[in-house]
Amino acid sequence: MKKIFRILSIVTAMFFITSCDDGFDTLNKSKTGATSVDPSFILNNAIINCSPPGGTINYEVGIVQQMISSNSGVLVGANYNQLNPNATPANWQGFYQNVIKYATDVISRTKDDATRPNLYQMARIIRAYGYMVLTDTYGSIPYTEGGLGYTEQNFFPKYDDQQSVYNAIITEFTEASAALDATKKIETADVLYNGVITKWKKFGYALLLRAGMRLSEVDQAKAAATVLAAFNGGVILLNADNAVNKHDANYVNPIGNVVNGTEAANFYLAEPFVTALKSTNDPRLQAIAIRFVGANSGPAQVGGTTVPANQYGMPMGSTDATADAAGASLPGGGSRYAFSQADRTRIAKRTSPVFIVTAAQCNLLLAEAAMRTWIPGGTASAATYFADGVRAAMDMMVTYDANSAVSAANRDVYVTANPLNTSTLAAALQQINTQYWITSFLIGTEAWANFRRSGYPVLTPNPFPGKTVAFITRLTYPPSETLVNTANVSAATAAQGADALDTKVWWDK
Repeated sequence: MKKIFRILSIVTAMFFITSCDDGFDTLNKSKTGATSVDPSFILNNAIINCSPPGGTINYEVGIVQQMISSNSGVLVGANYNQLNPNATPANWQGFYQNVIKYATDVISRTKDDATRPNLYQMARIIRAYGYMVLTDTYGSIPYTEGGLGYTEQNFFPKYDDQQSVYNAIITEFTEASAALDATKKIETADVLYNGVITKWKKFGYALLLRAGMRLSEVDQAKAAATVLAAFNGGVILLNADNAVNKHDANYVNPIGNVVNGTEAANFYLAEPFVTALKSTNDPRLQAIAIRFVGANSGPAQVGGTTVPANQYGMPMGSTDATADAAGASLPGGGSRYAFSQADRTRIAKRTSPVFIVTAAQCNLLLAEAAMRTWIPGGTASAATYFADGVRAAMDMMVTYDANSAVSAANRDVYVTANPLNTSTLAAALQQINTQYWITSFLIGTEAWANFRRSGYPVLTPNPFPGKTVAFITRLTYPPSETLVNTANVSAATAAQGADALDTKVWWDK
């Protein structure tokens, strides 16, 4: 009897359990939670992550001798010309995990969607830009199979050589820019240009111009044809069309966040950069720099002067000890804390913008293209593009902060005093690309790439006695990649050269 009672109890309990489960999946389904995400918002994630990661301050900005730290440890990089495997993966992680992944997701969602053709083309442009930063940094990279870990679970992608990557991204910029159509759906949620197609076209062609110029020393025929196509398409020539990521208290400037945090007193303007600006009375020095005269500690950095004559950059290759000794001999004394810095209350704020492509950069590249006779106009057009580029560079300083504005009067005095020297191609290229270096301040990925391409400005190798290379020409692959994707990394380095800081990328001649 007891056994029968137990069986009946179990059957009754099972009845109530299954009865309670009826409609359970519907009862527990959120009526307010999102079940899908509009791909335009996913693209915005890719766009905002086009701001170079904060980790680039260890290498790119220092390689081009604009800003360095005298500290060792976690800040080792271009200051000592040594390998820091904790810093070299910054672009790899930042661009693959965010820009490439999100843009690829949008492409897969919109490729066959006839209702959103512009979103598809915009995603192609952003992804191609991300790949350009990655291949400029590392050389051979996963491209054909890149970004497929999320959509196709391809976790061990093969690597494509840089020449193949450049051929592909040039095609992407060309096709996507041409296909953008103002008569089709406008993606107003876009954080870069609010869906304005004319601006997106200029952005795409501006990147095509940049990609074409990268090939200037390795394939001049393809470079000339690509540059001319970009020119005919129409690039960014006015600051109103600049591609810029705006930042606020919630979404902060990555480099601004670094220099306003625990590293506030650890990064200084490099001597070659400050000297270059002082030697030509460049009004941008006052817009960029501040020096805390006599400071011998971080807390002692109060007040500060922005007067150009009072700015002194930290010597390249400085250690804390040598920088302290050099700082003591500065006017007003102090230690390493008395060297000039990028002003953290103006140009290097947490809320400072990050420029992806600017009118200044495009005008300067067109000046070089005109000097090379790759676009119409010859030397006369080259001189005009050069002057327009310098003006645009100075006019955009106000975008960082009202107190960084360069007056029209000071701008025009500088432009008049420093016309383009068109007497020889070599003289013009040096002047154009030195200006490109200045206007790309804090845009380390682009300043470094154009420096390697052009060879200008002429910089002296880092004199640090413990350096491992004279100049850093690429960054090494992340240790995690060499550990997990070993076979594909080995194949890439066998073709490209050693996974070292002084192995040159394909276009660097």
